[in-house]
Amino acid sequence: MNKPLDKKPMSVALGVIGGSGAYDLLTNGGLGEKVNTVTLKTPFGESAPIHHFRAGNLHYLFLSRHGETDYSITAPFVNYRANIYALKECGVERIISWSGPGIINTSFKPGDYVLPSDIIDETRNRETTFFKNSGIGFIRQSEPFCPQIKQVVHDSMHALGFPHHDQAVYVCTDGPRLETPAEIKKFRLNGADLVGMTLAPETFLARELEICYASICYLTNFAEGIFPREFKTGELFEGMQTDQEKTQVEKSIFRLPGILAGTFLNLSKTDRTCHCKDAMKRYKNKGVINEDWHSWLGSA
Repeated sequence: MNKPLDKKPMSVALGVIGGSGAYDLLTNGGLGEKVNTVTLKTPFGESAPIHHFRAGNLHYLFLSRHGETDYSITAPFVNYRANIYALKECGVERIISWSGPGIINTSFKPGDYVLPSDIIDETRNRETTFFKNSGIGFIRQSEPFCPQIKQVVHDSMHALGFPHHDQAVYVCTDGPRLETPAEIKKFRLNGADLVGMTLAPETFLARELEICYASICYLTNFAEGIFPREFKTGELFEGMQTDQEKTQVEKSIFRLPGILAGTFLNLSKTDRTCHCKDAMKRYKNKGVINEDWHSWLGSA
């Protein structure tokens, strides 16, 4: 077990937050050469273990959202603030996350890759801001996922020959239970294409600390009520998949390290020109906050 450390890894600008299946990639060596692992204490509690990996000359940090072995922690109980804070403390400027949401829009199918373009936050019980009980935090969300990262991911996947979708609305629910057919119908009427439990408040917290954030979604199954699927006792997502769909999803997970490697290589050659890095500039211009991001935080 990793003990909390006061020191942090070397400053690394690229970070990955792994979702479903991350623990498998951690154990099978698919993420590169591990340099070290630390767990950081933050004002919001202890972060998940942060693994420093090296792939050739590229360095990046990796955090498994749901734990190191299987689902140690479900989505509503992830300490999103501690994880984002810790990555910022380690020098991370860009985060790519992955998740395995369900499908609402039948134009998509299991195993597809999607780069979500917008998000609906249906969570109710999560700490959603670093600026609790303070007077700052008004930030536009015209593009809640960093457009620059999205473009680089798009180009990298295109170069690898992996088809994907660039436009989709992701609705985030609390969980851990899955959604009812009536809820899915409501989300579809509201314009949602995908349903998951993890991208909120992650993307909003990253923007508050001026970190670029985008997500790669590999689609796992059709949501409840989209297509009739027999209830299989003792099974969850796998019980909502055909054998062919299950195989396609497994292939999509297997390809993730290659997609990340290509994306990081291209990102390392790309200057940050997006608006994410200046999300708090209004408050800096007014003299409400200074350049030390640690001083921006509200109460835990």
